[in-house]
Amino acid sequence: MSQESERRSESDAGKPDDLPSNEVTEGTDKAPHRAMFRAMGYDDEDLSSPMVGVANPAADITPCNVHLDDVADAAYEGIDDGAGMPIEFGTITISDAISMGTEGMKASLISREVIADSVELVAFGERMDGLVTIGGCDKNMPGMMMASIRTDLPSVFLYGGSIMPGEHDGREVTIQNVFEGVGAVADGDMTEDELDDLERNACPGAGSCGGMFTANTMASISEALGFAPLGSASPPAEDESRYEVAREAGELAAEVVRERRKPSDFLSKESFENAIALQVAIGGSTNAVLHLLAMAAEAGIDLDIADFNRISERTPKIANLQPGGERVMNDLHEVGGVPVVLNALYEADLLHGDALTVTGETIGEALERYDPPAIADLDADFLHTVADPIHERGAIRILTGNLAPDGAVIKITGEDHLHHEGPVRIFDAEEDAMAYVQEGKVESGDVIGIRNEGPRGGPGMREMLGVTSAVAGQGHAEDVALFTDGRFSGATRGFSIGHVAPEAFVGGPIAALEDGDVVTIDIDDLELSVDVSDEEMEQRLDARDDPEPTYDNGVLAKYHRDFGSAANGAVTNPGAKRE
Repeated sequence: MSQESERRSESDAGKPDDLPSNEVTEGTDKAPHRAMFRAMGYDDEDLSSPMVGVANPAADITPCNVHLDDVADAAYEGIDDGAGMPIEFGTITISDAISMGTEGMKASLISREVIADSVELVAFGERMDGLVTIGGCDKNMPGMMMASIRTDLPSVFLYGGSIMPGEHDGREVTIQNVFEGVGAVADGDMTEDELDDLERNACPGAGSCGGMFTANTMASISEALGFAPLGSASPPAEDESRYEVAREAGELAAEVVRERRKPSDFLSKESFENAIALQVAIGGSTNAVLHLLAMAAEAGIDLDIADFNRISERTPKIANLQPGGERVMNDLHEVGGVPVVLNALYEADLLHGDALTVTGETIGEALERYDPPAIADLDADFLHTVADPIHERGAIRILTGNLAPDGAVIKITGEDHLHHEGPVRIFDAEEDAMAYVQEGKVESGDVIGIRNEGPRGGPGMREMLGVTSAVAGQGHAEDVALFTDGRFSGATRGFSIGHVAPEAFVGGPIAALEDGDVVTIDIDDLELSVDVSDEEMEQRLDARDDPEPTYDNGVLAKYHRDFGSAANGAVTNPGAKRE
């Protein structure tokens, strides 16, 4: 049967009576509604097909999203070929890289919530039957998947793909190198002319940042969770295979609507544990801790921040990708993509092979059908086998202690047995810490604390790639420790600890720190503590004036009020699992 004949056969069968879109397409009283659709070119065949929304955050404000109209068009074609009625609509994005180091970075995490809210609203208001949700920049991915979880509509997640690496001075470079170049210039190790040349060559086209930073981490995780088909995360943004993936996502979306395959049917505690296993094995972004906790909260799945340590303890780090290594997502794509890593974990019994996916298969069945190559058979020096890993434990660790009773997050990008003890230099905002670093005051052995940057205190929990890159660019990635109640970028490397909870704004212990307090950081013992007694800590907090919100109007004031703790994903949805 031809594709067109098959499509007609599907349409002739009529839509099931219980699809939401029937509320706006079926019956004499819906003639005005159909008239509106006809004004946009939809015909009888479309109106008798399941309505599948294409949520598209295309924008000219970031290379991560600049090409997404083309990706959405391919998904649109796939839905149409799959006997669905595609309806494209837009939502926002924030460029994390461009807002980095500015007050505007406070909008980044808020955009995750706005994306989830806006996609949920359109799907609900327009009575859609299913979704293809597209992601480009970092917060697009969790925002889109959170929307699918909330609506519980049959959904497929589609990544826009990553940028190719640039070339500078005979080596491949990414935006991480540019951020670290700023620190190198401040330290006298790079000239401004060299930085200018690096700036002009680091980002050669469309796509999300190329290392295993937050965008690529969350895209990879979408495969492990079962939200996206195997092999869909790694094709580059401007490669034809990216558009093949998009068309296939559209066809799959039409199928999952017909099969009524909803996120609640395949998401489970086991699928989230699979996602964590992949994250810690590839050295993925610390932001994925926040986003997985938020997504699990939306799904009503009991995921705890301590689960990351439990899974990291049993799962080795086997991929050496930026920011810890030199390779990027395209290098992983060229040897088989994310399924290569997933299969290595599956073969070692480190994945729940019976966890379901959006395709209707278990992840074990999908891997066996996909049949990715074994790492041992590849000529890929950046991938190690489970038997001979880079580190015996995974890259993500959750630290606790009297400075972070509810946890703090670090990603191991270099030495695995980090320990530091020394007096802290505490700053009340990112800008103050950045000025200190740029003035060349940082010395080996320093401990830098940055507070009032948490989900509510910021608000918005800014990423601080500018600070960490400046420190790394001055040669202190492993011998200067930083911690904050804010976040660090997926491109951050070194001794950087984020998500300290409770945050300073709500009276967490970090609010009581004073310059000179001796802080202990021990990765083996999973400790972040300060040599101050409980009584002294309580006296300092009691003597502290309650802080005023930084903003008393507009969207930032709203999210200052609504954000929950980073230890629970910094969710804002009142119906999600909270503290």
